[in-house]
Amino acid sequence: MARATLIGFSAVAMWALLALLTDASGAVPPFLLSAITFTIGTCVGLFARLFMPAADGAAKIPRQVEIPRKVWVIGIAGLFGYHFFYFTALRNAPAVEASLIAYLWPLLIVLGSALMPGERLAWNHVAGALLGLAGTVLIVTKGGGGLAFDARYAFGYAMAGVCAVLWSSYSLLSRRFPSVPTSIVTWFCAATAALSLVCHLLLEETVLPNGAGQWLAVLGLGLMPVGAAFYAWDIGVKRGNIQVLAAASYAAPLLSTLVLIAAGFAEPSWRILAACVLITGGAALAAKSLFLRKRATSEANA
Repeated sequence: MARATLIGFSAVAMWALLALLTDASGAVPPFLLSAITFTIGTCVGLFARLFMPAADGAAKIPRQVEIPRKVWVIGIAGLFGYHFFYFTALRNAPAVEASLIAYLWPLLIVLGSALMPGERLAWNHVAGALLGLAGTVLIVTKGGGGLAFDARYAFGYAMAGVCAVLWSSYSLLSRRFPSVPTSIVTWFCAATAALSLVCHLLLEETVLPNGAGQWLAVLGLGLMPVGAAFYAWDIGVKRGNIQVLAAASYAAPLLSTLVLIAAGFAEPSWRILAACVLITGGAALAAKSLFLRKRATSEANA
């Protein structure tokens, strides 16, 4: 379980590159960028199926076994639905407020995990998630006068709320199908790429990356935050400690900010230090039971 949890957290680390690489990709419209990067993400899955068929710890899907229809609905709604409603939220509400609402999904996962078979919600899971949320508030507000929820942006706020519900539901429901191999994410990415292209053709003007640097940023997005990260996340939510993983996911905006600081796009501040303490402390608190379990196992084997 600990190994799967760490694999799941590698997805959070890759998502930390999302802001930097998106900024470096130029003025590519969001749905077109989604279509291109999810196509690359599909190629990541195809490569894994060809050269690492058992990388997720499960055999390839036998031809006579049919994947339940609900799995396809959950996967496509999770990947495409999240991005569709997130882009819609950003078009209809300020980015700070929309991002904060959308980033309620780790807390929803922690709370929703109590309803999953074989799971038990403890006080430290909830407390750890709330500390992580507090740290995220410090990151996304950036000292810009705080939050200012305005009724004019109610539709955008609602779309951001749908994002949080969709991704938390996708993560929790994926855990109910542990026998479905992670390779299925390949086709979720392919469907998301196709649907994103349709949205682009209907809603956007085409602007392609300009120059090798922007194309490399797009490639990086497709290989990691919009590619390998979704496969790693699938392993984590299916076989790892989902409460610990959800609480630790609040590290994504912190890591993203640290990456931007290292790249010279942001300045360090006391808020970054405070957020680091809150998010790290929250993740450690949520993982308390996992650490104690490993210690007890080590002592028993000694």
